[in-house]
Amino acid sequence: MKILVCITNVPDTTSKIHFTDNNTKFDTTGVQFIIGPYDDYALARAIELKETSGATVTVLNVGLADTEPTIRKALAIGADDAIRVNAEPTDSFYVASQIAEQAKGFDLVLMGRESIDF
Repeated sequence: MKILVCITNVPDTTSKIHFTDNNTKFDTTGVQFIIGPYDDYALARAIELKETSGATVTVLNVGLADTEPTIRKALAIGADDAIRVNAEPTDSFYVASQIAEQAKGFDLVLMGRESIDF
């Protein structure tokens, strides 16, 4: 079985955040990013399925190069492969269309119930 797990790159909830440009833009300076907590649950379940049924787990992220540490963490946790769609996740429809395109050929797609950064 081939499992695809969608992961998001979100600010650590313990990070202090700031805004710039008259409080209209998120300032990422000094902010730690992590796998979204709900996505982490999906990844853990996929790893359990991998261990019990011999499935392969691929993680998918829509984001720019700065999401690489998050993807590497997912691989360290136990994912077998990773796909990064090199694009700014500007809106939900765009991200969904990228996920739909990449999900072809997978038997199961897992993701968190929501992202904590929107």
